Amino acid sequence: MSGFTLVEILVVMTLMSMVMLALGAAMRTIAQTEERVDQRLQRADDMRVATGFLSSTLGRISPRKSAAPTQVGQSLYLFAGAQSTVMWLGVMPARYGAGGRYFFRLSLESAGLNPALVIRFVPWNGNAVFPDWGQAESRVLVANATGFALEYADEDGSSIAWLPQWAEAQRLPTRVRISVRTPAGDWPFLTIAMRQLPAGDNGRGGFVFGPE
Repeated sequence: MSGFTLVEILVVMTLMSMVMLALGAAMRTIAQTEERVDQRLQRADDMRVATGFLSSTLGRISPRKSAAPTQVGQSLYLFAGAQSTVMWLGVMPARYGAGGRYFFRLSLESAGLNPALVIRFVPWNGNAVFPDWGQAESRVLVANATGFALEYADEDGSSIAWLPQWAEAQRLPTRVRISVRTPAGDWPFLTIAMRQLPAGDNGRGGFVFGPE
């Protein structure tokens, strides 16, 4: 009665081991590829939501004056633009909830164990000073953001200069440029045109419809 020799058994076992290793490597590659695709899709979705929200809210600012005493280089308006934080009075589009005028602040904050790009907002009730931001509602726009910077456009009609801080007291910037850094890489620059609401608009809320 014939059978397999020890050498033949060892050869078969070796071949089977190589096949299993190849299959395991292929499965790991497929899993890693799917994970990278999911990360890219999630990053693209986060970017779309964040840029859409910022374009809608920071894209319409109020030229109302501040009632607080101003220092040299401080804006006379309800607007404060630094390299890492910007505060303004603008419009919350109705598609994000209750529309109307709100105070906003955009900055990098601690969110759990990691920093995040957070926007805070408070309904405007006619006050001419910024609110207590500790009592404001907040929304995380970019989780685990490792860097965030702002630049403001100073235009004179013929040229443009990008400033890390807005120190012009008599006028508001026309555009703001936002950069965000994450562990997955830097986002493309987001440049938002800051359209001013009518200076004589005395509305204190209400709903705003449409993609404004």
